[in-house]
Amino acid sequence: MLKKQFINDIFYGFITALLFSSFIYLEYFNLTSTILNTIFGVLSLAMFLYIEKKAILVAGFSIGILWFYWIGYSFEYNGVGYMTPIVTFGFGIIYMLFFGVLALTKKVYIRAILLFLLSFVEPFDWNWLQIELIFVDSYIGIFKYQLAIVLVALALPAYIKKPFNYLPLLLIFLAFNFQKPTYKTNNLKIKLISTNISQEKKWLRESFKPTVKLIFNEIKKAKKESYDIVVFPESVFPIFLNKNQNIINSLLKESQNISIVVGSLLREDSKSYNVTYIFNNGKYTIAKKLVLVPFGEYIPLPKFARKIINDTFFAGQSDFETASKPTDFIIKGVKFRNAICYEATCQEIYDGDVDFVIASSNNAWFKPSIEPTIQKLLMRFYARKNSTTIYHSVNGSVGGVIK
Repeated sequence: MLKKQFINDIFYGFITALLFSSFIYLEYFNLTSTILNTIFGVLSLAMFLYIEKKAILVAGFSIGILWFYWIGYSFEYNGVGYMTPIVTFGFGIIYMLFFGVLALTKKVYIRAILLFLLSFVEPFDWNWLQIELIFVDSYIGIFKYQLAIVLVALALPAYIKKPFNYLPLLLIFLAFNFQKPTYKTNNLKIKLISTNISQEKKWLRESFKPTVKLIFNEIKKAKKESYDIVVFPESVFPIFLNKNQNIINSLLKESQNISIVVGSLLREDSKSYNVTYIFNNGKYTIAKKLVLVPFGEYIPLPKFARKIINDTFFAGQSDFETASKPTDFIIKGVKFRNAICYEATCQEIYDGDVDFVIASSNNAWFKPSIEPTIQKLLMRFYARKNSTTIYHSVNGSVGGVIK
């Protein structure tokens, strides 16, 4: 009996995780289906409300692996590749505990409330698991009130007598999207450059000159094709660009005819920043990153723990510094908000009056994996929530315009 229950817990827990993660893998294999995403998303939430307590723990652990198995890949480039399976296992544990709060009770209505509250929680400031994200390409909307409607509709059958217990499921239709969001447009011609420079080669001295040549060739091509703006990926110049006046002068000269947006680093007052340089009409401005990647660009732990982790796993490097607020810049009368990689998947970038975002990323850290897919889905999520158009230039995967 115990063995059968153990097998059932593993089975139902893993099925829940598969349903909850299916929209990512359907997108990854170019099989996205609005109907399937709707059905699988609703079923996954229903499973969380009704499966056994131990099955919830299995589901949480499996979701942590299915969504974030790739995070440990980046440790290879810091000389601690042995940490990859440990980090992957750690994310399984984190999300087992995250969803594990549902296992504290068998009462369906309490689980529904807890699941809704979990949609506001970001473990260690890591926000890539948004519960509403499962509906990003479905008939159901991605706002909190729509998630609440679905959870209420799924919970009520447990408290209504047959034969009417399934009637509340009709409430799910109230969570459907009946209107498409509206977006502003602009008349600028924007060229988004996608590069494919491997992380192993990106920071090597011998790669620098070919990279610079590639960048200026793309600028010249974009000028010939009459583009207004050319956008390059995050840290496409793998240097502290403000320390190389020759390259800056060349970019300033080129910017007389075309606006150039490039990712690089900034060294200022003995502090390091991940930044975007915007060259326009022979002048340039710098947009510093506002939101850093937890455990990638900063350690979200007390100071003593940060030092130990940086010394042990990141060769003693200190955390990046951040801007105090988002950076907007104007090109030919159009205002853009700057976003660097992880920032483009954070609500802070979309606060205020934001119609257009220029985002740059370097996804070569995590090749091959589903990381670019989750990033794209999250950008789509925030673009729809905020009626924003995102222009995304990326290294290591395919960018594009996201609405």
